[in-house]
Amino acid sequence: MIKLYTDASTKNNPGPSGVGIVISAENRYEQLAIPLDKVMSNHEAEFEALIKGLDYLIDHQLTVETLMVYTDSKLVASAIKKNYVKKDIFKTYLVLITEKLHHFPLFFVQWIPQSQNKGADQLARQALQKILLKN
Repeated sequence: MIKLYTDASTKNNPGPSGVGIVISAENRYEQLAIPLDKVMSNHEAEFEALIKGLDYLIDHQLTVETLMVYTDSKLVASAIKKNYVKKDIFKTYLVLITEKLHHFPLFFVQWIPQSQNKGADQLARQALQKILLKN
């Protein structure tokens, strides 16, 4: 089983954003802090965090095991579970995530409180700091 923890950090809303990703599996532990290129809302950045995490798993051929996705974004967790979002701005993200999830034989998405997502949160903050220091 692969565990994927994702989080985003945004300064202002919308504003510059960074994402944090923690990947945990047997014999593997990865931490990624990725600054995002464009200004976006925190909700958009949360979707981007999951997309970046899924891209990493797909690019590294880590798709044969069951995937457990953990996010502290209720919007992202709910959107995937229901395969529905109200706002048009999020529909493109949902379609992209759904396509990427087809690479996995089985996946589960679980909302967790921010207190249980500290690793990804810290990485997201580091990624945001990289952007802020550059500007």
